Amino acid sequence: MAINEADNEEQTPPREESEKVRSRPLVASFILFAGMIALLFSIAASISFGAADIDLQTVWTGVFQFNPDLTSHQIIQELRMPRAIAAALVGAFLAVSGAIMQGMTRNPLASPSIMGITAGSAFMIAIAFAFFPGTSYVGLMFWSFAGAGIGASLVFAIGSFSKGGLTPVKLALAGAAVSALLQSISTAIAIHFRVAQDISFWYAGGVAGTKWLSIQLMIPVAIVGLCLAFLLSRSITVLSLGEDVAKGLGQRTALVKVLGTIVVLLLTGAAVSVAGSIGFIGLVIPHITRFLVGMDYRWIIPCASILGALLLVLADLGARMVNPPFETPVGAITAIIGVPFFLYLARRERGGL
Repeated sequence: MAINEADNEEQTPPREESEKVRSRPLVASFILFAGMIALLFSIAASISFGAADIDLQTVWTGVFQFNPDLTSHQIIQELRMPRAIAAALVGAFLAVSGAIMQGMTRNPLASPSIMGITAGSAFMIAIAFAFFPGTSYVGLMFWSFAGAGIGASLVFAIGSFSKGGLTPVKLALAGAAVSALLQSISTAIAIHFRVAQDISFWYAGGVAGTKWLSIQLMIPVAIVGLCLAFLLSRSITVLSLGEDVAKGLGQRTALVKVLGTIVVLLLTGAAVSVAGSIGFIGLVIPHITRFLVGMDYRWIIPCASILGALLLVLADLGARMVNPPFETPVGAITAIIGVPFFLYLARRERGGL
């Protein structure tokens, strides 16, 4: 990205600078339109497929003409609809969180799972199960939010102490170390207090068994978190050009980073409290989205939310098809996609060591 000469940076209006950001609005519009249609069909397929296969016509009537006397309608309404909707919301939350983190830090390896945020959330959920049994679902969500903040704080604290300052690879290594530490402590707590069975779901990752209560609690988070992310999108675009450039354009970078961090913790905490540790969506989807639509976060964030939702719905569907009638953890499906991509990015960034 070419920037004007340094002596003219402060005189460049923010609008002119943001217009220089490469973007493909036509491609982005197509992704939003086609992605939404694909997402609806994927949700319908997710509701249809399972231990008891239900045809799409029955899915339609079960959603819009519910008959409580029919077993298939009960399965659709009580089991499969909440699961499919939760997968879409969690996928969108993680993808948007990863996009914001990568934009704010200019770190291509940043994502909730790699930066220790999901491990922190799962760690605090283990604490809640061990020391505060009987915690409500709302309480678990708040514990998850707190854990997300702890995980992120530890990673950035460790990374900032390293020689030569923060680099993408150093942050990734710090995130891996913190994640391993928190997971080890969580496992020890689970074994000692005999709550391993209770928290095993959060470590495997998945949306099986999601209830409507979870959806009702996630919707306010979606409204607040995603709307705030959209409002910050233009500022994140400018910040992604570099902090010096953003300050030269008059942006309050500290405020943008604080608000962006709040959005990430809010979305990631809610996602982990519902689906557990599902990794790599926040890493892979933002990169794919930037490749398709360009560097303008006014397009990246909405497109990433659609693509992230679509990926997790399809991953959840694939998890049921690998070894029926048993289910493969969704986290394993996303890891198959994400690990090679992470290794590619780490290799590309090896010069930052």
